Amino acid sequence: MTPSIMIVSLLFVGLSMLVSMVLKNRFQAYAKIPLSSGMTGREVAEKMLRDHGIFDVQVTSVDGFLSDHYNPLTRTVNLSPEVYSGSSISAAAVAAHECGHAVQHATAYPWLNMRSKLVPAVQFSSNIVQWVLLLGIVLVNRFPALLLAGIVLFALTTLFSVITLPVEFDASRRGLAWLKTTRVANAEEFPKAESALKWAASTYVVAALASLVTLIQYILIYRDRGRA
Repeated sequence: MTPSIMIVSLLFVGLSMLVSMVLKNRFQAYAKIPLSSGMTGREVAEKMLRDHGIFDVQVTSVDGFLSDHYNPLTRTVNLSPEVYSGSSISAAAVAAHECGHAVQHATAYPWLNMRSKLVPAVQFSSNIVQWVLLLGIVLVNRFPALLLAGIVLFALTTLFSVITLPVEFDASRRGLAWLKTTRVANAEEFPKAESALKWAASTYVVAALASLVTLIQYILIYRDRGRA
């Protein structure tokens, strides 16, 4: 790894840690504020699914902190224990966001479909890309094609990160709109739910920017090979 790439990586690692810390603090703070409706995350998720005419998606509990996700293959909204059983603003916000993904799936949201199609290629790429890039940089003057192959693999993961942005922002938009319209979150609770999801989305923004900047640096190394 070149000094410039290392410096940029460290900067984004620091920024990512800062955003993650703020996100964790926000969710923990809002997790202590009971939802006026008294609904648990599971109840919020089930109601949002029903309100959107989705009856073939199950709401389940999975281990881990902020491990919440929607699985389009098993058609399940998977909520962490704190969200599944919790009746807080945080629980409602996360549950609504994950159901936003289920609504995207049900309505064939183009960006979600595109991201899903990239998953197999990205899984393959992520397993080998760092080794290919490392060898490519070391052998850049003798075997430049190796670095180029690494750049292509890394570009796949970067594209996935960029496509993830509209998917995540749209899921939050759908979830927040539903929370507001149904008044599951009242006028005092809604801004807090909105703040929590905005900070959650910012983690994806940082990841996408870091990946894009790093990709550009690898491209510059490839372009400048042999000049030193």
